[in-house]
Amino acid sequence: MRVVTYALICIGLILLLITIYDIFQKKNTITRNFPLLGRLRNVFILLGPPIRQYFIASNRDELPFNRSQRNWIDSSSKKENNYEGFGTDKDLYHPGHIFVNPKMFPFKVDENHINHEKNDPYFMPCAKIIGKAKNRKNPFRPYSIVNISAMSYGSLSANAHTALNTGAAMVGCYHNTGEGGLSPYHQKGADVMFHIGTGYYGCGITKDGKRYFDFDTFKNKVLDPYPGKVKAIEIKLSQGAKPGKGGVLPAKKNTVEIANIRGVEPHTDVLSPAYHTAFGNVREMVDFIEELAEKSGLPVGIKSAVGDLSHWHELADIMKTEKKGPDFITIDGGEGGTGAAPPSFADHVALPWVFGFSEVYNVFKERDLCNDIAFGGSGKLGFPSEVLKAFAMGVDFINIAREAMLSIGCIQAQECQTGHCPTGIATQSKRLQRGLDPVIKSFRFGNYINTLRKETLQMTHACGYEHPSQMKMSDIDISGGDNNKVVTLEKTYGYKKVEVPYESMEQIFNCTHLGGLGKEKNKLIKKK
Repeated sequence: MRVVTYALICIGLILLLITIYDIFQKKNTITRNFPLLGRLRNVFILLGPPIRQYFIASNRDELPFNRSQRNWIDSSSKKENNYEGFGTDKDLYHPGHIFVNPKMFPFKVDENHINHEKNDPYFMPCAKIIGKAKNRKNPFRPYSIVNISAMSYGSLSANAHTALNTGAAMVGCYHNTGEGGLSPYHQKGADVMFHIGTGYYGCGITKDGKRYFDFDTFKNKVLDPYPGKVKAIEIKLSQGAKPGKGGVLPAKKNTVEIANIRGVEPHTDVLSPAYHTAFGNVREMVDFIEELAEKSGLPVGIKSAVGDLSHWHELADIMKTEKKGPDFITIDGGEGGTGAAPPSFADHVALPWVFGFSEVYNVFKERDLCNDIAFGGSGKLGFPSEVLKAFAMGVDFINIAREAMLSIGCIQAQECQTGHCPTGIATQSKRLQRGLDPVIKSFRFGNYINTLRKETLQMTHACGYEHPSQMKMSDIDISGGDNNKVVTLEKTYGYKKVEVPYESMEQIFNCTHLGGLGKEKNKLIKKK
C-alpha cells in the first residue's frame, strides 16, 4: 500500500512540474492556456493517421496507396490468396477507372510455350534492346519489364537493399542504385542500373566545394567492382518527389560506410544541388551522354519529371538530326515518391505520370523516334492494370519503389523523412533494421514480382496478345464519370502509340543481350 502511495505522489509531482512548465513556456499557446490538457491535442494528432488507417478509412479511401492495394501486394508477397469474393468494392463509375478490353478469343498458351504453367509463367522481358539503336558496345535487354526504381543506400537501410537485390536476382529484375552510389548491398547478384545524380556520389570528386563527375572514379568504384552486372547508366535530371530541387543527406545519416561509398566526408551534411556540373544545357547533356556511353560501353539514359516541354523538343530535334542522345528515357510522376519532399513540391510541381508521359511521348512520336528509344515509367505503376495501361500508352519497362518497399514490410507509416521507420526499411537505425530479415523479405519481394508479372501476362493473354508491348491504346478504356461514358486512351490523350517491333517470346528468350537470369529458370519456381 505504501508503494502505491509513493508512486501516486511521484506521478502527481511529475504532472505538477509539467503543468508549471506549460504555464511559463512561450512556444505553444494551447499548452500555455491549457496546461497539461493541451498536450492531449498533440497525442491525438500523432494517433490520427494510424486510427484513420486501421479503423476509419475504407479499403479504397487512403493515399498514396489504399488498403486494397497494400493488401494485394502483401498477400502476393506471401503467396497467399489475393482474390476477392462477392464482387469488387471499387466504384467502377469513378472518373479515371481503368477498363481493360478482353478479346472474344484470348491468346492461347499451349504446353510448349515458355509461359505455360509447367515452364515459366513469370517470364516477361522487355521487348526492346536498350542501346541497340545507337550501336552501344554492350546493349541490354532487361529480363523483367518490372524493376526496382532508384532508391539509394542511405535513404533505405542495408537490410532493405540486401532483401531487394537478393530477391531481384532470384526473379531477374535489375536494381537501380539511386544517387547514393554502388553499395555492397546492391551486389547480391541482381543486374544493376547505376544512377548518376547531381552529387555524383560514387562517381565523382569534390573540388572547390562542388561535386564533379570523374570517369576514373566511376570505373574504380562501379564498373570494376561489379564487372558484367552493371548493365546501364541513368542520369537523373529530376525526380517526381521533388522536381527541380536538390536534397540533403543529414550528417547523422552520413555514416563512415555511407561516406566511403559516396566519396564524401563522413558525419557532414551532404548536399545534392538542383543542377548538374557536368552539363548545363541540352547540347552539353547530349555530348556528356555520348562520351559516357563511349567510355563505358553501356547504354545511357535520363530520368526526369515533366513540366515545361521546350527542352524536350530541343532534345528530340538533336536526336533526329544527329542520331545521338539517350538510349532510354524514364518519366517519373510528379505525385511524389520515396524521396522526402516539401508538400509544395509533391503537391504542385511537375505533372502526374500519366499526363507527363503522354506529353513527352508525343514529342518523340512527332519526329518518328519512339522505336529508337526505350521508355520507362515510374509512379504507382506496380499493379497489373496500371502496367497494361502504361504499356498501351508506349512504355517499355516499369520501375517501382514504394510498391517494392510494401512487399518487404512497409506499412505506409509515412516516417521516411524522420529516420524512424518502424519496419527498418527507410532508416539507418541498427535497432530498427534488426526487425527486417533480409532472407525472408527477399522471397517476399520475389513473390510479389512474380505475381505481378503473371497476372499482367494473364490479362495480356485475355486481350489476345502474347506480350504487353503489343497492347494498343484502343485496348484500354477510361471511365468518364458523370457523363456515363468510357473513352479509349487514344481519345483521352490524343495520340496513337507507335507499334513496337515484336516477334515472339521465344525469340526474346534466345536473345544474346538478355540480362538477369538469361536462360536460367526463375529461382522461385518450385522444383519438381
